Amino acid sequence: MTTSATAPGGGTPAAEPPAQRQPAGGTAVRWTVLDDMPIGPLLVAATPQGLVKVEFRAGERAVRSVLGRLAARFGTEPVRDDAPAPDSVLGRAAAELRAYFAGTLRDFTVPLDWSLSGGFNLRVLLELAASVPYGGVVGYQTLADRVGEPGAARAVGVAMGSNPLPVVVACHRVVESNGNLGGFGGGLPIKRQLLALEGVLPEPLF
Repeated sequence: MTTSATAPGGGTPAAEPPAQRQPAGGTAVRWTVLDDMPIGPLLVAATPQGLVKVEFRAGERAVRSVLGRLAARFGTEPVRDDAPAPDSVLGRAAAELRAYFAGTLRDFTVPLDWSLSGGFNLRVLLELAASVPYGGVVGYQTLADRVGEPGAARAVGVAMGSNPLPVVVACHRVVESNGNLGGFGGGLPIKRQLLALEGVLPEPLF
């Protein structure tokens, strides 16, 4: 079972989403902060096409920074929505993240908007989403081999650091071949928590 790697327009797995063009009037972005997450607050943002951004440690400064980048990318000011409709992309993403952390969801099905990724990074993230299930791990080198770039293990690490959709696109499942955790944009304590939640590591003692 894997996270659904979906094209920006819907819920069907895609090998490579089509390039998205920003409409003349900009793309609507709605966002909220989930304060009840065991790893700390998460900023979650969505366009009509899909979930576009998940940000760890969503304090005031981080929120301002993310919203500024989203406004520049999509051409409109993101709108806060703390009570999204359950059938909206934002509502689905919030519900699925809460279910994941409650241990009742293994496969995310919310549609994804890949506007914030591209090129090699996107290829690697799509492969990760399609082939590494809940409770599994993969090495940087193995992931490089799977996308046909055997010399690109370090670049895979960069791609993981660029991931705009952590947790949902599970870059925490990418580890070093010797068993070490490797890096993680959200910090190693969060990586350990996520892997413990999925049964890969023992629960942290503190």
